[in-house]
Amino acid sequence: MHKQTIQYVIGGIFTLVIAMGIARFSYTVILPYMQETFEFSRATAGYLATSNYLGYLVGALVAGRLPIANKRIPFLQLALVISILTTAFMGITNAILIWYILRFISGVMSAFIFVVIASLVLDQLASSRSMHLSGLFYSGVGTGIALSAIIVSPIHAIFQWNGTWIALALFCVVLFVLIIRFIKPIPPYEQHLVSQAIAPQKAPPKTWLKWLIIAYSLEGLGYIVTGTFIVSIAQESTSFHGDAAFVWFVVGVAAIPSCIVWSKLAQHYGYVRTLLISMLLQAFGIVLPAFTTNTLTLYASAFTFGATFMGITTVGTTLARHIVPINSHQIIGYLTAGYAFGQMIGPSIAGTMANMTNSYQYALIGAAAVVVLGALCLIGGVKYDRTTAPISE
Repeated sequence: MHKQTIQYVIGGIFTLVIAMGIARFSYTVILPYMQETFEFSRATAGYLATSNYLGYLVGALVAGRLPIANKRIPFLQLALVISILTTAFMGITNAILIWYILRFISGVMSAFIFVVIASLVLDQLASSRSMHLSGLFYSGVGTGIALSAIIVSPIHAIFQWNGTWIALALFCVVLFVLIIRFIKPIPPYEQHLVSQAIAPQKAPPKTWLKWLIIAYSLEGLGYIVTGTFIVSIAQESTSFHGDAAFVWFVVGVAAIPSCIVWSKLAQHYGYVRTLLISMLLQAFGIVLPAFTTNTLTLYASAFTFGATFMGITTVGTTLARHIVPINSHQIIGYLTAGYAFGQMIGPSIAGTMANMTNSYQYALIGAAAVVVLGALCLIGGVKYDRTTAPISE
């Protein structure tokens, strides 16, 4: 296998650990500690998450529109620096208004980084005929989640909530140095090979792409309720016994291999069919704690959620790139924007509902229903699985 391909995959994993696993999702596991310290409501917690997801929407839209095909690496490095700084600054101030701003900027950078690194790595994998490694690349999100779940509790025990944010940022600096080493510009003659390697193949028609975007947007709206509140649900449950942060660790551990597993299943059984099944399975996991929040149910929900949410991203973005293989950062950007819009409004709605009913039950049921609806939008595309050429070569 080409050395540069291996370096891109490793650098891509580290990038996702920073931008998604830590800058974006570590908020979920640090949130209960911040709520204990400042005693802000569930609604405020939801609004803080929404601020981050609004930024994610803006970042996805910007990434999809910018003509950065030949300047992706400098933009990526700049975005990573800003992402690390926003993570560190979360621990330097106690002002909720500043938190809103920081979470917004962090969201912009997370989406921009995700779109750019996904296009860089997927293009490199296509050029070396190694698309089967896309699942390994996307495992970086689960790795970041698992790492944050492991280290947040012991760091918090020593340095409190604010020191936790700063420590995570310092860890990201180490990864950033390695990313600079691994993600390097492709020489012009190799870029020509990439453009040849991503020539259009058999795929669902572009006219069907709107259904994929709708389904993926509904997935963003539904999944984020569990993604934001599952640790808080465990923390508040009197029937849950154990460290609530460990619930998030289960999510991360399940997410690490999930991208590889779902990618393999998609290659064998079809991308649309696999996406539909994974969303239905996720909906089941989301709704479990709506009926009981004992230890077994919460761990089962966390595992099911972790085992599906990044698998859905892997299959969805790879399918979109297969449909529109040229200028992949644009289509990935638009798909991510729909996803971001859904997840932007999800936490605020769920947080408000939980505040009004003093329970997460109705928010979880609603979230599961939305994901099921998204899965149903994909039914018309299953027929294309019969004629779609394998995406990995």
